Amino acid sequence: MLDHPKLTARQQQILDLIQTAIARTGAPPTRAEIASTLGFKSANAAEEHLQALARKGVIELVSGTSRGIRLKAETVRNINAARGSSFALPLAALAPLVLPLVGRVAAGSPILAQEHIDQTYSVEPSLFQAKPDYLLRVRGMSMRDAGIMDGDLLAVQSTREARNGQIVVARLGDDVTVKRLRRTAGGVELLPENPDYPVIRVSSEEPFEIEGLAVGLIRNSMSM
Repeated sequence: MLDHPKLTARQQQILDLIQTAIARTGAPPTRAEIASTLGFKSANAAEEHLQALARKGVIELVSGTSRGIRLKAETVRNINAARGSSFALPLAALAPLVLPLVGRVAAGSPILAQEHIDQTYSVEPSLFQAKPDYLLRVRGMSMRDAGIMDGDLLAVQSTREARNGQIVVARLGDDVTVKRLRRTAGGVELLPENPDYPVIRVSSEEPFEIEGLAVGLIRNSMSM
C-alpha cells in the first residue's frame, strides 16, 4: 500500500494548479495567482493552504520569493498514482529518467556537447508534465523570484519554440542564459525575475536562439 498523506479537496486543487503552472510556464504560481484562480479573497488564504501542504511533505516552500514552491517528487507521485490523477504517468513512463547535467557552456559550442556534461542523474518522471532532455545547473540569482536559485538544477526540454511568458534557455551569441521570454514589435526581451538585474533586449539583427524550455526545477539535494 502506498504511504502518502491525505489531502483535502482544496489542497489537491492547489497541488494540481502548481503542477499545471510548472508544466506550462516552467515556474510555480504566486500566492496571488493561486488566490485569483481558486477564488480566495486574499493571498493569505492561499498561503495557509500552501503551509498545510508543506507540513504534509508534498511541497517545500522557499522563503524570500513569491514563486518559492517546490514539488517533492516521491510524495506527489504517490498521491497522483493513488487518486488516478490526470498528472499520473503511464506505467511505461514510471522508470527513472536518466538525464545529463550540463555545467558551464563553452562559447559557441552546442549546449549538450560532451565536454559540458558534468554527470548524469536519475530523476522521477512524475516531476514533469513534459519530458525534459537535460538538466542545467543554474548560475546566479537573476531568476530568484521565480523560485530558481543559484545551484538549482533546471529541467529543460530541447525546443526552438516558446510562447510569451515561458521560461527559456536562450543563446545570445556565445552566452547561454535562463530568462522569461517576451516578444515585442522591436525584437525579443529576456526578463529576469529579480529587480537587481536588467532586462535583456535583443534586436532582430542580433544573434539569438532558443535552446530549450524550462519544464521543472529540482533542488540539487533531491536529485542525489
